[in-house]
Amino acid sequence: MPKVEPLSRLNLISDSKRIIMDAKDKKIDDNLNRRDFCASIAAVAVTSPAGMTGLNLINDNVPHASSLVSAAVSETSHQIFFEAAQNMEHVKTASVDLVVTSPPYPMIEMWDGIFSSQNADVGTALKKDPMSAFEFMHRELDKVWAECFRTLKDGGFLCINIGDATRSINKEFQLYNNHSRVVSSCLKIGFENLPNIIWRKQTNAPNKFMGSGMLPCGAYVTLEHEWILVFRKRGKRIYKLDRDKALRRSSAFFWEERNKWFSDLWEIKGVKQTIVNSQTRERNASFPLEIPFRLVNMYSQMGDTVLDPFMGMGTTLVASMLSGRNSIGFEIDKGLRSTIEDFVDNIDTKLMKRFVVDRFNAHLAFVEERISLGKTVKYTNKKLNCKVMTSQETDIELVVPIRVNKTKGDIFSRRCFYQSFKI
Repeated sequence: MPKVEPLSRLNLISDSKRIIMDAKDKKIDDNLNRRDFCASIAAVAVTSPAGMTGLNLINDNVPHASSLVSAAVSETSHQIFFEAAQNMEHVKTASVDLVVTSPPYPMIEMWDGIFSSQNADVGTALKKDPMSAFEFMHRELDKVWAECFRTLKDGGFLCINIGDATRSINKEFQLYNNHSRVVSSCLKIGFENLPNIIWRKQTNAPNKFMGSGMLPCGAYVTLEHEWILVFRKRGKRIYKLDRDKALRRSSAFFWEERNKWFSDLWEIKGVKQTIVNSQTRERNASFPLEIPFRLVNMYSQMGDTVLDPFMGMGTTLVASMLSGRNSIGFEIDKGLRSTIEDFVDNIDTKLMKRFVVDRFNAHLAFVEERISLGKTVKYTNKKLNCKVMTSQETDIELVVPIRVNKTKGDIFSRRCFYQSFKI
């Protein structure tokens, strides 16, 4: 069992309510087993801050959600429709605050079946005219981006994780620029393109050569990155109501998180998973939880609604739950329903609590290091009882998922209840 290293400075939080303690006084709950969070949510990767060990300091015997009036958000709703996203008629116009998604990548072979099932011309073109197949595939995605524009509120964001593709067809090898084709489509629809993010996927592959190996004039650059494209609908979000302004401040992120998240280069390890029940593919290509978690917190606030038209295993749903946001998802593969239900319904709330505690511990570690270097940490967040860098962080509130309930009916629907994080 790894030890929890103490922090020496008592001015990080009050002396009587320290969350970081000597291992002799407080040990990690054995029920957590120090498993990665991904082990409980279907291999979605979460990396705990280096050198930090999350403590389970939230009382498991929490009161009923209706009495948790102090939380910025007391409950959220989460729905998934097992239908194609080209027509999201279940979602009202201008009712969504943020779209976070990772669609099937055109010209990646594992997705040929899904695209061909939606447009018969894809299969024919793949054999004779691959660039036409590329276009046919993107025309199906174009319909989804148009629906995202319809469902988003003015000022809402669309974040699309997509990779370019390399492929040999009829002995001809070439690159298919998926990201630039998506940008072109979204601009025509009416979105504004904001600075994008390059996701560099860490890999341990011993052999990454493509083409002729060490011989010139036949070797190819290896693609080790994907794109996170960021779009906005019709200008900045307008805050008129005091409640919305207060929720925005409660949903702020820490200064050090802002510096990391708003970099245009993210280095996060990808995830792969074998799928048992899928009728259309053998493995899942879900993005790691860290990606939708960042995007949800960067481009929405607590109580907002997040849409994912390509829900996959439900990673965006989990990120929304962890962040106090509502979510709506679409998934064309009906064979995944039982897998997704198992995935969501078996999430350990203790590990969800630990995720929040790890985030807070990471902030305390940042503050401790800064103070140890003789640097100033000027402000105090009284809700969290800790030091923060800026006045915009003084109202941050962290909420902890404590219970997930099924909702009766044929539609996949869950309600998540929260407790305000207190020390």
